[in-house]
Amino acid sequence: MSEKLFSPYQFKGLQLNNRVVMAPMCQYSVTAKDGIPNDWHQVHYVSRAVGGTGLIVIEMTDVEPDGRITDNDLGIWSDAHIPAFAKLVDGMHAHGSKVAIQIAHAGRKAEDAEQPVAPSVVTFPGEDFREPRALTTEEVEAMVQKFADGVRRAVQAGVDAIELHGAHGYLIHQFHSKLMNHREDVYGQDLARFGVEIIRAVKKEMPEDMPLIMRISAIEYADGGYDIEHTLEMARAYQAAGVDIFHISSGGEGPAGQRKPGNYPGYQVPFARRFREELNVPVIAVGLLDDAALAQAVIGNGDADLVAVGRGMLRDPYWANHAALELGICKDKAAIAEQYSRGY
Repeated sequence: MSEKLFSPYQFKGLQLNNRVVMAPMCQYSVTAKDGIPNDWHQVHYVSRAVGGTGLIVIEMTDVEPDGRITDNDLGIWSDAHIPAFAKLVDGMHAHGSKVAIQIAHAGRKAEDAEQPVAPSVVTFPGEDFREPRALTTEEVEAMVQKFADGVRRAVQAGVDAIELHGAHGYLIHQFHSKLMNHREDVYGQDLARFGVEIIRAVKKEMPEDMPLIMRISAIEYADGGYDIEHTLEMARAYQAAGVDIFHISSGGEGPAGQRKPGNYPGYQVPFARRFREELNVPVIAVGLLDDAALAQAVIGNGDADLVAVGRGMLRDPYWANHAALELGICKDKAAIAEQYSRGY
């Protein structure tokens, strides 16, 4: 394979300097509880752009106030959010990074909502979670429009790609999981329908050359949870509806049962490769890929097209630059900011 971690990557109108992705990671730092990015987010994200990251995915950003995990999360339910996101995006663009944003709704995992909503009345295990109320059919239809409105605002703010959060037990995942969706209407008869309707709705709000990414949990770890065959079936429907790239994670629907996550470096990479091979679609691999040589191998072996780094970037804003140097790329080509170059 000729592709490497620091090879450029292009898909549709998205052109990246390298294949390093900053995974979306909630900061729980909206102290005003209004959903609007603040100085923390500006420093946090722009520093990763200075650090040479190819694609930065802004953390889970929710389409209504009660769709947040906590009241300290980002939101995009109002046009009043657009200016702050535009400033944030402009800051990352100024240092060479491209920007995606993860659009989502926490569903039954909304910890601060007075009463969370969900496909069905199935409570997330744990004392921090309240019993959810099942959305009516009409409310589900309205929720689809809330996702579309959120994407419209993100596009107005200048992002380069959209990521829908269909993983980790949040609302889209809840609809396509038999563990959490016990509905008898059309959204229970077809588990992919909610996600498909959202995809079709948001694509209408996106430029034709802007990629739509979906994060998805390849398998569930809770007892009775789905396996990868089910997810591939869902993903085929999502791909047909308009998803361009899949971001492959796993779990999040509840405490692990007999099947446990590997939690070793690269444990989710085989899932990514399976999606890439079976769907013939670009994929982002994620999951303890903090070692530069391992991330390079994921690309070089053809397991994935892009590699997302999470905790490694929490520890090191300049992870991408440092990985490039570790892999033997000279500092002149490793996107080292001129102001910092004498440090290398």
